[in-house]
Amino acid sequence: MAFAEMCFWRAGRYLAKKMRENGFEPNERGPAALCDENLAGFCTLTNPDELPLQSGPGLFIGFVFAAEAYRGRRLSEWLIDAACKAARMQGFSTVYLMSGEIGLYEKYGFQKMGEYETIYHTTDQLFSRAL
Repeated sequence: MAFAEMCFWRAGRYLAKKMRENGFEPNERGPAALCDENLAGFCTLTNPDELPLQSGPGLFIGFVFAAEAYRGRRLSEWLIDAACKAARMQGFSTVYLMSGEIGLYEKYGFQKMGEYETIYHTTDQLFSRAL
């Protein structure tokens, strides 16, 4: 929680608040990466919450973050794979991800499904990855 809160990325503070308030559903997860015994990154695996209409039965990967000192070590890939494994263990065959990043998540096996308006009245790309 402290690592997320100290993160320069605004989403980190939101994640820390959600952890502090125990705002996760029982099936949701938050994989974290350790490097040299230091917390180096995190992501989340959550039920849909950003889209006004659920795209299908599945879990969403979000908050993918690697600390600057540990970038270039494929932490994002490791975190995404850990989240996918957790989703598969829960019986899901697909995971989703919303992002404004272009060309990033395709290299991790995601396919762009389209652009959608979020509950925050912004537009993001919706990606899916078969498990």
